[in-house]
Amino acid sequence: MTRFRIGEAADLLGVSADTVRRWVDAGRLTAQRDEHGHRVIDGVDLAAFARAQAADPDAGAEYSSARNRLRGIVVDVRKDTVMAQVDIQAGPFRVVSLMSREAVDELDLRVGSVAVAVIKSTTVVVERAAPPAAKGRSTG
Repeated sequence: MTRFRIGEAADLLGVSADTVRRWVDAGRLTAQRDEHGHRVIDGVDLAAFARAQAADPDAGAEYSSARNRLRGIVVDVRKDTVMAQVDIQAGPFRVVSLMSREAVDELDLRVGSVAVAVIKSTTVVVERAAPPAAKGRSTG
């Protein structure tokens, strides 16, 4: 069974370790103590909590078959005469979109704008993350 320490859970949820501690103390998130006395959160419990905390879909989502919607802020726009690149920071995630310059102009996308990256893909690569290296251990 996968268990996460407070700091690991915080990284996965995109919040501070203090926030996770407050949620545990308030009973919003269940944690146990491990053999060293550290608080740990069961992976299934953390997944259920993360899903419950997920924001409601943006307006218009019910009119689209795409389910992967990341709301964020435009952090960079690069345009040439025909094409453009738009970078969106959605929480800890950077999403880069290539589109026509005409679309960028019509949507009035510029640095500081709020935008939703709607992702519909026939190929999504999923990797299993390597476990964090134990502190104080040498890997070489």
